[in-house]
Amino acid sequence: MSDTVPMIEVHDLTKRYPGRTAVDGLSFTVGRGEVVGFLGPNGAGKSTTMRILSTFMPATSGTARVAGFDVFHQPDEVRRRLGYMPENNPLHLDMRVKEYLKFRARLKGLGWTRSRERVETVLRQCGLQDVHRRIIGQLSKGYRQRVGLADALVHEPDLIVLDEPTIGLDPHQIRSVRALIKQLAERHTVLLSTHILSEVEMTCSRVLILNQGRILAADRVEDLEKRFSLDGQVVAEIAAPAAELREAFRDMPELERLDLSPAGGDYQRLALTPRNGFDLRPAVFEQVRLRGWELRELTRSRHSLEDIFIHLTRGQAHER
Repeated sequence: MSDTVPMIEVHDLTKRYPGRTAVDGLSFTVGRGEVVGFLGPNGAGKSTTMRILSTFMPATSGTARVAGFDVFHQPDEVRRRLGYMPENNPLHLDMRVKEYLKFRARLKGLGWTRSRERVETVLRQCGLQDVHRRIIGQLSKGYRQRVGLADALVHEPDLIVLDEPTIGLDPHQIRSVRALIKQLAERHTVLLSTHILSEVEMTCSRVLILNQGRILAADRVEDLEKRFSLDGQVVAEIAAPAAELREAFRDMPELERLDLSPAGGDYQRLALTPRNGFDLRPAVFEQVRLRGWELRELTRSRHSLEDIFIHLTRGQAHER
């Protein structure tokens, strides 16, 4: 399949259940080599979409392709190219780690020689060499997640789909799994669903924000932060009389609004909202320099990914 074909193509995808619609006319693409964060409140339709892409669940209508292959009409071709780690990882807890991974590799169509090679590779890749003889049910939650990742990787898929891969882990385990995901991103396309937004900011090149089965935003993290910023509002703390500050800034043509409040001692806090997102920081600094004032803060307000997520998903009528 040509490298120009997107790794994921979804068009007008819909999944209905009696009395509710879990996925409602969803359309998006994921390019090869991208690491995309799939975000949304509980019940937004993320897991349903991932199950459809992974051929575990049929859609009501619409189309979905993975590496150019139709999810509904060419499921075997899709499975060869996709590794899926569901939120509740269905591991065989009575099997030993290496035994389980060999079993899974064979199920996924690898021959004896190739399956042995790939199991050794994913044991090393996922940091499981020291526990490869252990029974899975006796492992910690963190190691079980690593086994799930190894399972998703064992057949060397082009696309890795991870549904809440760090759920239930402690901070140290989360860091470890996050580092592993970063390594995966060097050679695979990754679709990652998580509620840990800092994880998305650190690992994902782009985000899709979903609510009530629909895409609300799809963009790079930094572009979303710019788009949802408070019009580039600038905050400055300057040691100067309030009247002089008002006089210096009120006639600035790029300024839409000026808010002034005490900031302790001789300092005043200015919140300056520009016209059309204009960056006021150079003009503010120039005024401070010319008048000999003291400046202790000059920043441009930016929304975090968490702010954007809450803003977009606020007012959800009900969880799906």
